[in-house]
Amino acid sequence: MADLIVRGGRALSGTVTPSGNKNAVLPMMCASLLTDAPVTLRNVPLITDVQRLLEYLEALGSRIAWDRASGVVTLDHSGLSLRGTPPPLPEGMRSSLLLLPALLRRFGTVVVGGNTRGCSLGLREIDPHLEVLSALGAELESERPLRLKLPRGYRGARVWQDYMSVTTTENFVMAAAVADGTSTIINAASEPHVQDVCRFLNAMGARIEGVGSSRLTIHGEKELGGAEATIPSDHHEITTFLAIGAMTGGEVRVKQATLEHFDLIDRAFAKLGVEVRFEDETATVAAGQRLVIKKPFTPSLLPRIEAAPWPYFPVDLLPLMVALAVRADGAMQFWNKVYEGGFTWLPELSKFGAHAVVSDPHRIIVFGNRPLSPARVEAPYIIRAAVALYMVAASIEGESLIHNADPIRRAHPSFVENLQRLGAAVEWTD
Repeated sequence: MADLIVRGGRALSGTVTPSGNKNAVLPMMCASLLTDAPVTLRNVPLITDVQRLLEYLEALGSRIAWDRASGVVTLDHSGLSLRGTPPPLPEGMRSSLLLLPALLRRFGTVVVGGNTRGCSLGLREIDPHLEVLSALGAELESERPLRLKLPRGYRGARVWQDYMSVTTTENFVMAAAVADGTSTIINAASEPHVQDVCRFLNAMGARIEGVGSSRLTIHGEKELGGAEATIPSDHHEITTFLAIGAMTGGEVRVKQATLEHFDLIDRAFAKLGVEVRFEDETATVAAGQRLVIKKPFTPSLLPRIEAAPWPYFPVDLLPLMVALAVRADGAMQFWNKVYEGGFTWLPELSKFGAHAVVSDPHRIIVFGNRPLSPARVEAPYIIRAAVALYMVAASIEGESLIHNADPIRRAHPSFVENLQRLGAAVEWTD
């Protein structure tokens, strides 16, 4: 594990080009297993999850050509053996569950590792994945180890999800794309990366209707073909660097910004006194903006930011807004409607002198603009909570250390390099 040494107190300014969306590229790579034809993906980020997934596919027998400099990956699964049981899914990587639909179709059986079920955000249920795959024809062969089988191929089904789960929606869509008959999923997730995966499958020959809505209809095809796709910019990373600029008082410009995804994100920034300007495909936060929490018209209510499945404010970005609130005048409530462990990292934030009160596992109140000082903190296994700790450290004069900050590398391939180009004094200690 690596630490981040942060020498804060500098206004960071400059231009950043975001990487491809981690949450789009991983399911696309898994979906490529549904065809024997070559698949080419561009703007693939050089992150640890991508490396681990490609290593797993190579272990299966897939041919992978990865030009790291250009970010182009070509996947060819035509030589994959269909004998035996594939290796258990990669441990400690939640997105490995996205391999289930294609592996079941190719091998007929899959063993699920034990460490795909949870993370620092709280319990991540595997039950919804079992439910949707069972509806489409998969069967539970054993529980210890957890082994699934697909004896007769996928068949069309109608599923109404309990909640809008991203990975469960993607697993349903991938399996239904090659099922016998027509399938429908209601209460489907509709995040930008889910839309990207659906469009990619359609480019492979799938027939998915309702993309971007909470109801998807999938007409199964016997075979899918090859495709080429460019991974869109990661709206999480765009928001991250805009937030870092606002936190440190500098002017940060982010190229290739996805304007159509930012209406609600812009409103969250505005609640904290931050204005984001868009010109063509560049998003900018101007230097010297004062962080002030905007009071609501209803005087008896605290201003708040609520995070939930899309099209709500993205829950993954909530820690960035918490960090901004630490530096802002006023008090704000944050409500994580998804994860019961989304605020477990607050004791680390308090080591800087931040003042936050936990109302319950899903809600906190941050009282901003309290005296802060450098600190040594422990990063949780939550990507943007680790980034939020960096943001607070970067706003404080003096040297801080963020221990075990490796989770940042799971989503930001050039995080430190980008920060250094913006003028930050920050470095990894591997």
